[in-house]
Amino acid sequence: MAFSPNAPSRRWLLATACAIVAGLTIGTIGTMANQNADGGRVIVLINPNSNEAATQSMTGLAQIAAADAAVVEGRSNTGAPALLTTPQDMAAAASGVVAIGREAAADPRVGAIIVSAFSDPGLAELRKAVDVPVFGIGEEVFHEAARDGRPFGIVTVTPDPALIESFREKAASLGYEAQYRGTRVTEGDPKVLVEQAEALDAALAAAVTESVAKDGASAVIMGGGPLSASAVRLQPQFEAPLLVAVHAAARAAAKAITQAQ
Repeated sequence: MAFSPNAPSRRWLLATACAIVAGLTIGTIGTMANQNADGGRVIVLINPNSNEAATQSMTGLAQIAAADAAVVEGRSNTGAPALLTTPQDMAAAASGVVAIGREAAADPRVGAIIVSAFSDPGLAELRKAVDVPVFGIGEEVFHEAARDGRPFGIVTVTPDPALIESFREKAASLGYEAQYRGTRVTEGDPKVLVEQAEALDAALAAAVTESVAKDGASAVIMGGGPLSASAVRLQPQFEAPLLVAVHAAARAAAKAITQAQ
């Protein structure tokens, strides 16, 4: 069943995602994985950091977007920090991403792989190393944000100037620089924010408001896999779509699997 962006589906998506964030349907997803993990229908989601709670949250959100086209299994990069905040962190995480991806690709159940960090660490290297399709959440959500020529912005919790510049460079490399309206960074320590859902939501809401009102964004990318659950919680407060990078990559991966069947 392909994801349909009509209003009832959006309401179902929001309700189900919130349930997953609350820990209410993880058991159901686990049961589905056991029942449906047949050849080529598994998507392995690699979290390039070591935060297992973030891995499980992103896996649940990806499963919603993939629906019954595939089963999503999460993997954490246990040798990396719990939060990647600089280009150096991303570069250091890449080798672990590639190692996890190689192992996943050797499993005949696996039909696609997702690299689930906004800067897509190790994406290019992993694509060269394996035969299955590999999707980066950053790359895919840029495609979705720029659809039909709309202007878009990014909000994130990581203030590193080099990392923020890399977002502009990604927009330019994908042909979307004219539509890119810049990045807004939340107030506060990112490592503290990602551990406190209420504070994270408040900080992100303020950044989204600025992106729309001051920068002219018609859509706002939530710049980081660990921000996905916040996007789901905050969407009812905004008319502009808050784009979840995990969803974008999961839809692309599910489509690839469906087309390969």
